[in-house]
Amino acid sequence: MELEKHTTNSRRYDDACGTAHALEVFGDRWALLVMRELMLGPRRFSQLRADLPGVSASILTQRLSDLERRQVLRKTKLPPPAATPVYELTEWGYEAELITSAMGRWAARSPSHDPSRRISGVSLLLSFRTMLDVGRCRDLDARLGFRFGEDVYGARLTSDGLAVTQGDPPDPRVRFAGAPAALGAAVYGQTPLARLEAEGVLAISGDRRLAERFVTLFPLPGLFDR
Repeated sequence: MELEKHTTNSRRYDDACGTAHALEVFGDRWALLVMRELMLGPRRFSQLRADLPGVSASILTQRLSDLERRQVLRKTKLPPPAATPVYELTEWGYEAELITSAMGRWAARSPSHDPSRRISGVSLLLSFRTMLDVGRCRDLDARLGFRFGEDVYGARLTSDGLAVTQGDPPDPRVRFAGAPAALGAAVYGQTPLARLEAEGVLAISGDRRLAERFVTLFPLPGLFDR
């Protein structure tokens, strides 16, 4: 812990560039991924641990404390009757989605990127917002539902993009439920929905035609030229 603390406090670049300061703010390992997991709204510590299985509880606690000190996020409580402690990004913290989106699109062109690896529900939905080809959904205006275990999200899909909120949406035209990686396999790996349903890793209810169309709306960028 002391070594980790020293490493965090010594991350100074003595450079006035905004990029250097950004790395001072969230350049420690796991910090930017913690921010990513909060991009769709406040979450409990246990939810963050579940979706970042590679980080220890002590390091996660430290990263949350560091980001809170730097005013990227705040610790608060959900309104009654839940009154559960949660972490949420500040208004400034939410602006970092532009950074994570640009990084994701850039890294997706890497020949060593493997989209079939484990992915959290938040990360998957953020990738949809990043990769959506709005030209393919000019005539769409649909509410969608996503359930990844205990995490539930609603979305509105239009030619302006994909707006996502926490909670169960009213009367979604189609709902996807299951493992985020399964839906990711349909979208980015072209795995047929029927196969994923038969394997029991994904369930789909509602407008089947819309579900089949949805998974075609997020083309990955081509690999960079060597």
